[in-house]
Amino acid sequence: MTHLRTLVDHMAWADERVLESLRQPGVPQRALAIYAHVLGAEHVWLTRLEQRPRSVAVWPTLTLEECAQLAAENRRGFSAYVDRLTSADLRRTVHYRNSAGEEFDTPIEDILLHVTLHGSYHRGQVTLMVRDAGAEPRPSDFIEFVRGVPAATQASVARAPVHDR
Repeated sequence: MTHLRTLVDHMAWADERVLESLRQPGVPQRALAIYAHVLGAEHVWLTRLEQRPRSVAVWPTLTLEECAQLAAENRRGFSAYVDRLTSADLRRTVHYRNSAGEEFDTPIEDILLHVTLHGSYHRGQVTLMVRDAGAEPRPSDFIEFVRGVPAATQASVARAPVHDR
């Protein structure tokens, strides 16, 4: 259970970091659209886990402030959900219908792993778009989250002595 708590906490932290990156001038609208998708998907998966209706689409059109609100809701929701889980719950399956109308039964643990990995994938895309726009993205790497220190960058590696590369 500890690993899932850590991944869910990282997800919330990383979502906040990306939000900070998107607040910079010149960031393309496509980056905001992908970030909104990350948050929309988190919301949809949480509602499936809790077996309640969703109120946000998987690919929502959101403003930056609406993203901030949804990120906060997702953070609170996933935190509370994981707090209620037992080890036995992780093997329990959740029945749901996906956006294409297909029905599935998936273990809770697999859903939680998916939602955290899905966000990491798309946050990387947003980071690249922010950087390509000439802005400096906030790092959201897992290793920075757990150790509190940023990962090495291309620039820092280039400055390192040859024997340290």
